[in-house]
Amino acid sequence: MKSEDIIFTPINIGNLTAQNRIVINAMECCDADLEGNPSDLTYQRYENLFKGNAGIIFLEAITITYESIARIHQLSILPKNIKYLKKFVEHMKKINNKPLFIFQLTHSGELSNPKFSKQVTVKPLPGYGGELLNEDDIERFIKQFVEASKIVHEIGADGVDLKLCHGYLGSQLLRPWNDRKWKYGGPWENRSRFAFELIENVVKEINDPNFLIGSKISMWEGFPGGFGTSGPRSGYLDMTEPIALAKGLEERGAHYIMQSAGSPSLTLALTQPDKRIPDYVYLHHYFSKILRDNLKPETVVIGSAYSIFSNGKNNLRALEPQEKTFSYWANKNINEGITDMIAIGRQSLADPLFPFKLSTGKEKEINWCTACDSCIEFLIRQSPVGCAIYNKFYRDSLRNIRQQEGKLREKRT
Repeated sequence: MKSEDIIFTPINIGNLTAQNRIVINAMECCDADLEGNPSDLTYQRYENLFKGNAGIIFLEAITITYESIARIHQLSILPKNIKYLKKFVEHMKKINNKPLFIFQLTHSGELSNPKFSKQVTVKPLPGYGGELLNEDDIERFIKQFVEASKIVHEIGADGVDLKLCHGYLGSQLLRPWNDRKWKYGGPWENRSRFAFELIENVVKEINDPNFLIGSKISMWEGFPGGFGTSGPRSGYLDMTEPIALAKGLEERGAHYIMQSAGSPSLTLALTQPDKRIPDYVYLHHYFSKILRDNLKPETVVIGSAYSIFSNGKNNLRALEPQEKTFSYWANKNINEGITDMIAIGRQSLADPLFPFKLSTGKEKEINWCTACDSCIEFLIRQSPVGCAIYNKFYRDSLRNIRQQEGKLREKRT
């Protein structure tokens, strides 16, 4: 890839500027300490990402409450964490002050693990459960999101991502499946109330034109009643509500929308196209283009799911070899107005220095993601997440985990 390619050109977001069009996705990595603070492993991961020199780095889904969490070692953003998070941000900015640093805020909802936290639900999906939430609960969560946003602003980060994707609380409220008769369910004006009240309150409380606010959204969750379908039991893909969500967020002050799809606990291959179904990546292009066509030019659209392209060693068909690569599709989609920026997730685990190597002619030195998805295996097992292909620490960790589980299975039999 050449340094003059469009992916290496700057782009304005609100009153700030990203130095290039590469974005590091929010990747949950289960390596906080038991108080929800960054550990040595957390520091190591983000130090490498900042050295990688991407335009934007998103901090992985950091929980606004430790009452309901999906990961036992999940980062949290509570008053007790402020001094540790402030130190963390200052440290990363000293390493490289060019990347914009945005915190993705989350509440796990029914994906909270009942083994060590309180599982709560908007309306239980089959196979899920938890304590049914009421209107007071949702209003309390909005206040917690606002307080967390104020902390992000206070500690010197550049913005927040109000997470509305991947099956967590934000998307649970939005989906047509939430047809309960309550303030936050049923018709669209009710199901969208949480998202719109949330961004309105954050914009009002922060009141800083130089602080970025936006959301990552799953345009289509890929199951009946999921977001992006036409009804609570419909599997028909309908973009009416995703468009209304994006435009409503924009009208209330969103500087960017990050496009995603799927709900990883249900439709993982849709969220991150894998070796078996790499073609799902083209759905992400479709969703990005829908956003780009319906939002104002100054609202930045960030497209995702690009790790599957890698260096072209994938199972995508009907393409010339040079048309199968990350470089080809990243530049093509920006040039053609499909998206404004390109987000990588698994590729950032395989090689956190990826943007730097790509922009300095060191493409042959890149550790390309193989889509083995061992990183997802770590996440499922509640273990620190990293690349087991290129990083010996995580390779040994995965081997030990599998050996221990094998021994347990032998004892049971």
